Amino acid sequence: MKTYKFYIVYLAIVLASIFSCGKKIAPSLVIGKQGKNYDAAAFDYVYVEAVKQKIMGNSGDALKYLEQCVKINPESDAAYYQMAQIVIANGDLKNGKKYASKALSLNDKNLWYLMMLSGMYYQEKNLDSAIIYYEKAVKYFPEKESLQLTLGNLYSENKNFEKANTIFDSFDTKYGVNEASTLSSIKSLMSERKYDVAQVKAQSLLKQYPDEILYNGLLAEIYRGKGEKEKALEVYNKLIERDPDNAQTQLSLCDFLITEKNYDDLFRLLNTLILNSNVTREDKIALFARLIELPDLVKDKDDKLTIALMVLEANYNKDVIIPLLRPELLIKQEKLSEASVRLEFLIKENPENYYAWEKLLLVYLQMKDFNKLMIRGEECATKFNTSFLAKVLYANGAIENGKYSIALEELKKAEILAGENKDSMVQVLTMRADIYYRMKDYAKSFEIFDQALKYNKDDLTVINNYAYYLAEQNMKLKEAEGMAKKVVETEKNNSTFLDTYGWILYKRGKLAEAAKIMESIINSGGKPTAEWYEHYGFILKKQKKCTKAIENWNIALKLDSTKTHLIKEIKNCGN
Repeated sequence: MKTYKFYIVYLAIVLASIFSCGKKIAPSLVIGKQGKNYDAAAFDYVYVEAVKQKIMGNSGDALKYLEQCVKINPESDAAYYQMAQIVIANGDLKNGKKYASKALSLNDKNLWYLMMLSGMYYQEKNLDSAIIYYEKAVKYFPEKESLQLTLGNLYSENKNFEKANTIFDSFDTKYGVNEASTLSSIKSLMSERKYDVAQVKAQSLLKQYPDEILYNGLLAEIYRGKGEKEKALEVYNKLIERDPDNAQTQLSLCDFLITEKNYDDLFRLLNTLILNSNVTREDKIALFARLIELPDLVKDKDDKLTIALMVLEANYNKDVIIPLLRPELLIKQEKLSEASVRLEFLIKENPENYYAWEKLLLVYLQMKDFNKLMIRGEECATKFNTSFLAKVLYANGAIENGKYSIALEELKKAEILAGENKDSMVQVLTMRADIYYRMKDYAKSFEIFDQALKYNKDDLTVINNYAYYLAEQNMKLKEAEGMAKKVVETEKNNSTFLDTYGWILYKRGKLAEAAKIMESIINSGGKPTAEWYEHYGFILKKQKKCTKAIENWNIALKLDSTKTHLIKEIKNCGN
């Protein structure tokens, strides 16, 4: 079975990070070591032009100038650092590490290069490598105590508690109980489940800062960790009594009640929190988004949650994001039709609410209502003509309605918007390959799949779709089997990928293996698709198990009445 994936970013808050080009991290022009025997004037001119293009957002042009820089002076660590910043901003960590490593090799004691590499490895959840670069930074800059504290936190996160505690204890010895190292030490001890020691330190902090919400909250968490829930609740109640409108206290208590599944008390508190102007809009959105993700709460308290959301909407009646929470709840409840009605209403009320448009198109996609997806997709893609997602969703609707020329035209526009974003380019190419396949231009389709794999040879969706289409045309079946096997070895429980693998095994004549895989998918408890039963039926037919084959094809027809070709298969198999 083929599939699409859509790269979507909802309500993203972009935080300043180690990779920022801002002055908080490093000046725009990072002067590093300079090579010998090169044209300094030419280098300076090209370098300044590169930085200028970078600041203007022309990353492609900036990279071209920087490539000229390293040709003029191959030992310019500053040029490599700038290149690293650009490609990282475009999501290319692989080349980011390559350029940053080159910069560091030319200037091995530069703090910014060490921090950049550590940050990239941390982003990839490679804590061991992130720690190595932080250890070097601490070694070269021992006077920077903030580096030592961050290293201690990294050790703790990597469960190297002995090294973490050594750092934190050294600060406590030097400065006594303090709000930096003592706090980190408490969190490390809690991760280590040494709650008694953590409690002693937390209480020592509270002696100095008895009204500090964070420290009281930590004490409550320690009690929770020790299984003393009553004591934890007592701490929160005291904080509420002391300052009933304190935002942090209310949010911390909500977190506690959610963890304890005490939903009745939670909803009583929510009514107060919604009206509390001290709690930020962003915190309210984050809290309700979290509640919507709790299956038991959505199932058992959906009426209360809906009412709470309506109250929240009434308090932010001109907001464009908060009204989307109720449709999101309906989606979680699989009430897609109701969600679409609500979103259509929101768009009618505010046609400029792009987020409502985006969500509506995704709901129509999930409903497989491709007519409405195409109609509304065209409106959205026209109205918000710089939206990559709107264009690919419109193209998707056009594809499913057989309007291939429209889809190809929209994908051209989407490709321009994709720019240097590799994930977006892969998505465009995958959809384009699908169109040419449907147009029966198989050579063109497979050529485009090869292009997509040049962007990302490990993209599982591309590999899966490519393998599936090869199998459908009975081409390169051995190669297709290898591709599909690679995919399922990476994602062992993905039913879509397993279905492709089973279908290719069937095409290869490996009927027992194919049947076993299809049976495992059907019995997995996942939401069934017509393709599962259709494919399993053909496998059973090949095994001369006609009665079972007909049973499965009938199920496929019930799930998808458009599969009329199966009626002929049922008649032939019956005869």
